[in-house]
Amino acid sequence: MEAIAELGYALDTFYFLVCGALVMWMAAGFAMLEAGLVRSKNTAEILTKNIALFAIACVMYMLMGYSIMYPGDTAVNAWWPGFGGILGKSDNAAAAVIAGGDGAPYYSKLSDFFFQVVFVATAMSIVSGAVAERMKLWSFLAFCVVMTGFIYPIQGYWKWGGGFLDGLGFNDFAGSGVVHLCGATAALAGVLLLGARKGKYGKNGEINPIPGSNMPLATLGTFILWLGWFGFNGGSELKLSNVGEANSVALVFVNTNMAAAGGVIAALITARLMFGKADLTMALNGALAGLVAITAEPLAGSPGASTIIGAIGGIIVVFSIIGLDKIKIDDPVGAISVHGTVGIWGLLAVAITNPEASLSAQLIGLFTIFSWVFATSFIAWFALKMILGIRVSEEEEYGGVDLAECGLEAYPEFTGTHGSGK
Repeated sequence: MEAIAELGYALDTFYFLVCGALVMWMAAGFAMLEAGLVRSKNTAEILTKNIALFAIACVMYMLMGYSIMYPGDTAVNAWWPGFGGILGKSDNAAAAVIAGGDGAPYYSKLSDFFFQVVFVATAMSIVSGAVAERMKLWSFLAFCVVMTGFIYPIQGYWKWGGGFLDGLGFNDFAGSGVVHLCGATAALAGVLLLGARKGKYGKNGEINPIPGSNMPLATLGTFILWLGWFGFNGGSELKLSNVGEANSVALVFVNTNMAAAGGVIAALITARLMFGKADLTMALNGALAGLVAITAEPLAGSPGASTIIGAIGGIIVVFSIIGLDKIKIDDPVGAISVHGTVGIWGLLAVAITNPEASLSAQLIGLFTIFSWVFATSFIAWFALKMILGIRVSEEEEYGGVDLAECGLEAYPEFTGTHGSGK
């Protein structure tokens, strides 16, 4: 029996690590999607943000975030986890005990850290796209420290760490709320203080489109995110080493894929009906909206139900992007709509597919996450605005934040304005 237990432990640990690597690959997806949806003069800066935020998230979650989010028996109460220690090698040994019975560890604790830390980086990546093309790089990275080390782990503890939301029966399988709504809410707080890009909105209320520079890159980024989402949702099953768990993982993969497909089709049709043309950016955001929508509960529903949930997300995201533009909330990549508006839909949809879910608990959960993240993020952004400033100058924005913040351009051979050539 001990040999079988060891084999299961090894398999579940390996599965966790592979899924974590898939989610880490989503960082490349976000980088490519955002790079494709911004103007060429801002590409190098947004790529710098994406790789830097991932590194900062890893370090901050190691130093404090993980111990805040998963305090175990050391939690002060259901609201406040307290501050634990820095993650160390000994934490892995503590989880490497083969034991039977409920509550026994069935994978390495450090594999759990690896899987969780890439979720933190995902939440922060959402912020990156929403504030693109006009935010100071170092102010963004300073906010990243606060977000990944404190803001995200606290609300994560309330659900996944055994806090009060978990006790209320709030359901969020893989993070429509804990990850996606959290990231979108932090982005919204920053965008409200930051303001719109110059030229985006006219004096008479007109909305001026600012197209991205590279649609093939944005499409590649979306496919990378779609692939990574199998690790995002599939890994959240946490275990693979028996027939029941393996079947659950298979259902999660299929439901995740079907929701994305439903989101693409619905968003494309909605855009065609509204604009008279097939809109690629809406189709891309439709895929992501379907994925976000199913993330709260990819296990309870059937593939057909998941397709419908994703399709509704695809419709919602089109109307949300248009609606935010009408009230002059400028989000270059549609991140607030994809991850925030549709994240709310995903949390509410749980009550439809999961008969054990409570709608009131879902409402309390989404309201709690939004309130906590918005309040703390707004304070952090406001402090940064007062101390460092959060927006580049009008001249720097006009010339592109690549030169202003990074001193280089992503596509210098196409500009003809720099270098030794004529």
